[in-house]
Amino acid sequence: MTTPEPEAPAVPPPGCPMHAAGGPSAGPAQLYGASVSDDPHGLYARLREQHGPVAPIELEPGVEAWLVLGYPELLELTRNEQLFSKDSRRWRVPAEGRLKPDSRLLPMTSWRPTLLNLDGAEHQRLRGAVAQTLGRIDHRQLRETTEAAANSLIDSWGPDGTADLIAQYARRLPLLVFTQLLGLPAEMGPHLIELISHFVDSSEKSVRANAEFQAILTDLVRRRRAEPGADLTSWLLAHQAAMTDEEALHHLVVILVAGNETTINWTGNTLRLLLTDRRFRSTLAGGRLTVADALEEVLWRDPPTQNFPGRWATGDTVLGGQYISAGDMLVLGLAAANADPSVHAGDNIAGNRAHLAWGAGRHVCPAQHPARLIVETALETLLHRLPDLQLAVPANELAWRPSPWSRALVSLPVLYSAFTPPRAAAPERPSWTPPTPSLPSPSTPSDATSTERTADSGKPARRSWWNSLAGWWSGR
Repeated sequence: MTTPEPEAPAVPPPGCPMHAAGGPSAGPAQLYGASVSDDPHGLYARLREQHGPVAPIELEPGVEAWLVLGYPELLELTRNEQLFSKDSRRWRVPAEGRLKPDSRLLPMTSWRPTLLNLDGAEHQRLRGAVAQTLGRIDHRQLRETTEAAANSLIDSWGPDGTADLIAQYARRLPLLVFTQLLGLPAEMGPHLIELISHFVDSSEKSVRANAEFQAILTDLVRRRRAEPGADLTSWLLAHQAAMTDEEALHHLVVILVAGNETTINWTGNTLRLLLTDRRFRSTLAGGRLTVADALEEVLWRDPPTQNFPGRWATGDTVLGGQYISAGDMLVLGLAAANADPSVHAGDNIAGNRAHLAWGAGRHVCPAQHPARLIVETALETLLHRLPDLQLAVPANELAWRPSPWSRALVSLPVLYSAFTPPRAAAPERPSWTPPTPSLPSPSTPSDATSTERTADSGKPARRSWWNSLAGWWSGR
C-alpha cells in the first residue's frame, strides 16, 4: 500500500483538526476522562460515523492529535516509517510550547532511547536485543513460576469466600513473576504496581511516579552490570547489541510497563467476560472453546491496550481522508481498528488472530508469547482452584479506570466457596511453544509480522477443570 501524495486544499489549512471533515461542529473529541472509560466502543463508533477512519481528538485540553480508527489505515500507519515516525521529538505541540511541564501525557509520550521511539536500523538493533533476551525465557519454568505465584495469592485470601480479582489477583500476579524474571526482590512488587498505575493512567502523580520508578531500575542496572545473574536484566546487558546503561534502563521500563500492564488488563478483562457474559461462559463451559479462545475473544473486543501513542508525521500527507501536518501525533486506535466494520468478520472470531491488539509492522509487541503464557496459566490455575466463582455485584456496577491508553477494570469483586478442597497437583502438560503463523482469510487485511490464524485442529486438549466449571454453570 502506498500513501497518496497530499492534495492541496483551498480550505482548510492542512492538518488542522478543528477543521476536519464535518466542520467545526464535529471537532476534536476528548480522549480522556469519562468519555473514554464509560463507553469507548460507543465513542469510537460515533467518531467513525462523524469523521471516517481517522478522527480528530484531544488528549488533554488544547492538545490535539489524530485517532486512527480504520484497520487498513492503522496498518498503513505502522508500516510506513517514511511518513509516520516513532520519534516523538517530531511532535509539534511541545515544540510550540503548548504542552505543560507537568502534563500527564509526558510519561507516555516523552522520547527515550528505546525500540518504541526509534526507526530504521537503530530500532532493529534494540528490538533484536529485547526479542532475543525474552526468547531466553524457559517457558516450562515460567509456567511453573506463574502457577506457584497464583496459588500463593489464592491461598492468602481470607476465609469468607470473597475476593477482588483485580486488586488481589490480576494486579499482583504479574509483578510477582516479572520481579523474578528481571532480578528484582519480590517484596518490590506492590510498590512497583502503584508507580506503574500512576503514569499509565496519566494521573496527577504520574511524573513523580515515573521518576521514582526509573530510579529503582537504575539501581538494578548498576548492580547487574557489576554482578550478572540468570535474569533478563543481565541477559540484556550482555547482549551483542552492546546497550549502554541508559538504553538498558529504558528497555527495562518498556518490558515492565508494557508487559505488566498488558498482562494485568488481559487477565482482568478475560475474567470479566467469563463472569458477566452468559453466552460466552456457557459456550466455554460446554466444551467447544478453551482458555486460549477466551483470551483471543478479549484481544478482539476489549484489548488490554485500547489506544497507543503513537506515530508522528514527518511531512504533510493524507491518511483516511484527513489532512495530516508535519509534526502531528497519530494515536493507534487498536480497539477501534479491531471493530472496523469494513473488515470485521462478525461474531465468529474463534481461532482468528488477525486482530491488532499487539500492534503491527516492525514495532509489533515482542513480548506477546510470554504474556500469553502468564495470563493463560493465571486463568487456568484460578478456575481450577475456584470453579464456582461468581460476580459479587451487578455487572453494570463494574467501573473502568479513566485511562486513554489502557482498558482496565477498577475492581472485579467475586464470591466463591469459602471452603475449597485441598489443592490438587497440577496435571502434566507439554511445554508451551509459540503458535505457527498462517495466512488470514483473503477478505481480511493483515500484517505478516503481527496477524495470524490458527486451525481448529491445532487447539490444545481440554483441561480437566472444565468439567467442574461446566457442572456449576449448568445449574445457574
